[in-house]
Amino acid sequence: MEGRLHTGIDVLDRKLDGGLPPGCVVAYTAAPASQSELLLYELTAARGTLYISTERSDQSIRHAVDSSMARVGTPTVRRIDSQNPLEEATRLIGALPEGANLIVDPMDPLERTDREAYVDFLNALKDRMLETRSIAILHCLKADDQPANRSTTEHVADAVFNLQTRVGATELENFLTIPKYRHGGAPTETIKLQLSERVEIDTSRDIA
Repeated sequence: MEGRLHTGIDVLDRKLDGGLPPGCVVAYTAAPASQSELLLYELTAARGTLYISTERSDQSIRHAVDSSMARVGTPTVRRIDSQNPLEEATRLIGALPEGANLIVDPMDPLERTDREAYVDFLNALKDRMLETRSIAILHCLKADDQPANRSTTEHVADAVFNLQTRVGATELENFLTIPKYRHGGAPTETIKLQLSERVEIDTSRDIA
């Protein structure tokens, strides 16, 4: 579809009619013990990317991206101090250039801050994405003790990508669903992915 920005991941671009609209904010939910980061790394191939890490060091992120077997870019990586995560993230996002990607990995430390301050942060983030015609991917880890503001993230986000990993007796399966997509035309079917060296559709067998 005209005007959309390619994600750089073929399977997603096909399912989303060419990509995501400029200004789109995506909450990407996945288990910590999954290959969810592979999708984040591939997103960096499409355009200039600011990769904000809230846990791993910037050197660790750069090494992971550089070591990936998939097609990736050369993101600008910044690790923020957990003492003032909203303030630091706001400062970095304020310098985001036109038509860029923003990745926050993971969102958990930001989601554990004061709710009112967090809502203000999300609204400012959305405004900045619209101003710069950029795309934000917020990596939200699933856990039994998920942050109190997780539901706020999913509500404010324009789209929710949900990665589910199933461990079977002989294989590991990954399924991507898009339960929320404000821009219309969201795929209604579950997408079975193969997450090994890169993000690909798993055609080994039909989805049950």
